[in-house]
Amino acid sequence: MKTKQLIGIIVTGIVVIAVGITGVASNVIAGKVLEKTTKETSSFLEDFVGSTIESKVTLPAEEFIGVINIVGEIGESASSAWGDSGQYNHNLYMNYIEQMENSSLNKGILLYVDSPGGAVYQSDELYLKLMEYKEVTNRPVWAYFASQACSGGYYIAMAADKIYANRNCWTGSIGVIISLVNCKDLYDKLGIKEIDITSGKNKAMGSSGLDLTEEQYGILQSLVDEAYDQFVEIVCDGRGMDEKTVRSLADGRLYSALQAKEKRMIDEIGSLEDGKLAMISEAGCDGDILFFAPESSVKGLFSTVFGAVKDIMPKSEVELATDIVENKGNGVLKYYAK
Repeated sequence: MKTKQLIGIIVTGIVVIAVGITGVASNVIAGKVLEKTTKETSSFLEDFVGSTIESKVTLPAEEFIGVINIVGEIGESASSAWGDSGQYNHNLYMNYIEQMENSSLNKGILLYVDSPGGAVYQSDELYLKLMEYKEVTNRPVWAYFASQACSGGYYIAMAADKIYANRNCWTGSIGVIISLVNCKDLYDKLGIKEIDITSGKNKAMGSSGLDLTEEQYGILQSLVDEAYDQFVEIVCDGRGMDEKTVRSLADGRLYSALQAKEKRMIDEIGSLEDGKLAMISEAGCDGDILFFAPESSVKGLFSTVFGAVKDIMPKSEVELATDIVENKGNGVLKYYAK
């Protein structure tokens, strides 16, 4: 082979390799830039419109029954631009109930529950707000259980005067859970050591890089027990049951709609339309009364546009691990069905 030909082959190979490396680098850089841009855009939109799309509801100019969609995990409001307008929105619902209290056109509230439960704080706060609404207005609150009404979802529904459930609904899961992720063995294997400078021996308990002591297990268990006692009391009041009966039901298990009805955990099994018609009749409302559910259309648009971008961005192994630690084992006290 001639020297010129050999040189040409070598140069061509170098060019091909260089182009390949450049292409890979460009894709990585573009991906990181897009990820950074979408995160920054999300943060900007949250700051710019987050508060305005959560708070006020424009109430109907006619008589209506307010619908509160307790859908998805119960927690803080999803004010991020990534949020889904169909998911649970705590601040919106708290304000909506307040507005209905002061509206003579409102004739009651229907809770549409399709939730595995969620945070103890938000579950109890919404329950108390509904009880306040009933006391102030003397109007009915009903609940309809869709595919699931578990734990915190069931807790909130204890404010309802009557509960309808879809025949395929799973409900119950009366109990409390704190989930933590312990990564100490993994850290040891990787040569990572967590160091916490604390003001007390229990200040860092639950940290992913440390084992819990027996005392710390006891501390967390006491929090779970207290929240559980509160849950039992709420069910006793809401369903008119004695404490012994409720505790026998409240071991965290799920019940079918039929099982729940037999145990007096719900009142009727039927469709959403059945529940609406029964509520209209019992409340003495006109058959054409409006069932009104607030929506956040602005957030829905952001969710559609930016959520699509987020969905196609692959998560790295580090991001997946972080998600597990922060979201699956974050130590938050929950009324939640696993």
